[in-house]
Amino acid sequence: MDDYAEETARLEGILGPLTEEQWLTESGASGWSVADVVLHLAQSEEGVVATAGGSSPRAATAAAGTVDDWAAQMVAAERTAAAQVFSRWRRARDAAVHALRAADPQVTLEWVTGPVKPATLATTRLAEHWAHGLDITGPLGIDFPDTSRLRHIAWLAHRTLPYAFSLAGQEPAAVRCSLTAPDGVTAWTFGREDAESEISGSAGAFCRVAAQRLDPAASGLRATGAHGATALRVLRTYA
Repeated sequence: MDDYAEETARLEGILGPLTEEQWLTESGASGWSVADVVLHLAQSEEGVVATAGGSSPRAATAAAGTVDDWAAQMVAAERTAAAQVFSRWRRARDAAVHALRAADPQVTLEWVTGPVKPATLATTRLAEHWAHGLDITGPLGIDFPDTSRLRHIAWLAHRTLPYAFSLAGQEPAAVRCSLTAPDGVTAWTFGREDAESEISGSAGAFCRVAAQRLDPAASGLRATGAHGATALRVLRTYA
């Protein structure tokens, strides 16, 4: 929970000084401005609060077609001035962090892809804020260095590999991930030691591939074994 809060606090520090022109700049998320990205984050955080209160977002997302369709429709319906978007996101973020801290850690919550425990939902929120942080800072030329918080995102990407395989119409397979942390020294490993397939390399590249912000072929990651290349291709951290 603390790392989730810290990642959003970093984003708040970046957003606070932005000019109106910067808020209207096209982001790395196709078709969305920086303000649109932050509005989407606000709407998603409001969904976290609703989920923690016992609601499920799955009916709304299913009615829209896909999660991406639902997100696009919500942003298009609620675009407003940047200052209002920023305030809305800060309120929603504070409420979401509070709701997840207060939730029973052993009781699952109904999220977009199914039931998850509060800690896992917090990890997905950290991952989304980080990925959209890339979308915001890249076009604006703002420094956005990798941190040790990427370990949570790497864990999430590995944990959701069975889901990613199934979405791609593939049978799930055991894949070990051996990654180098942003400090260039620390090793992060996920998965069984005896797995025949493996993805290895930079944690930053691994997380960017999982967030669909980097082409696997350009990532420098090494995939070995019968299922390594497929795992790298389907890797994801989102619904």
